[in-house]
Amino acid sequence: MSGRDENTRACNIQAENRAAQIAALNDAFRAGASSGTFAITQGVIALGRGAVVQIMERVQSFTAFYTDNDPYGERDFGAFEWLGQLIYWKIDYYDRQMWQGSPDPADPAVTTRVLTIMLASEY
Repeated sequence: MSGRDENTRACNIQAENRAAQIAALNDAFRAGASSGTFAITQGVIALGRGAVVQIMERVQSFTAFYTDNDPYGERDFGAFEWLGQLIYWKIDYYDRQMWQGSPDPADPAVTTRVLTIMLASEY
């Protein structure tokens, strides 16, 4: 293996490790084990309190991650059907002041996670 190939392999392993760190932080956040902000759109709220609770439970327990919906392995997006409605959820990463994107989503000390839950029609 050439030096260039070894460097490429090392970079790929480093990227995979970083994605795994971010995925673990996202899973913990969705499950309620770490802090962040939750945003629920008007369309989801209009479905009623019971619906919001059920949808939140589905988001928290979501495990259907595939290459198509999770190309970077960070587990930051999901979609599922709930009583005929397509629901999307997405995690975004901001700096602690919420002014701009996080400098490092793998570092919880500099990152605020925001989980948005919406109807697909609101996207």
